[in-house]
Amino acid sequence: MPAVRYLVNDVDTALEFYRTLGFRLADRWGPPFAIVKRKGLSLWLSGPGTSARKKLKNGGMPEPGGWNRLVIEVDDIADTVAKLEALGVTFRSRPIKGPGGQQVLVEDPSGNPVELFQPREDNE
Repeated sequence: MPAVRYLVNDVDTALEFYRTLGFRLADRWGPPFAIVKRKGLSLWLSGPGTSARKKLKNGGMPEPGGWNRLVIEVDDIADTVAKLEALGVTFRSRPIKGPGGQQVLVEDPSGNPVELFQPREDNE
């Protein structure tokens, strides 16, 4: 099964965030690593101490962030935004309308971007 790996600073904090978005814990390999799943997507959460976080040969350190992102389809973007605001989640944007629907960019607790997308209604 294909998977996406996100580097996170704290797996427990990341788990709370992704549970709010409908992910369920599928596996946990000690404090630094967890796998969560939602609608056929496996998301690997790699914290400090995992192989994905080790220093690279060129001296670089893998870290969270960037602009590539998960896209999670939601039924009600306003309701989802309200739930995340109550958790103190950081938003990179406010909801934006486009030809396909609405989207908003939020950050998980480590700064990884997540796009929440509500498709447009057929009658719009």
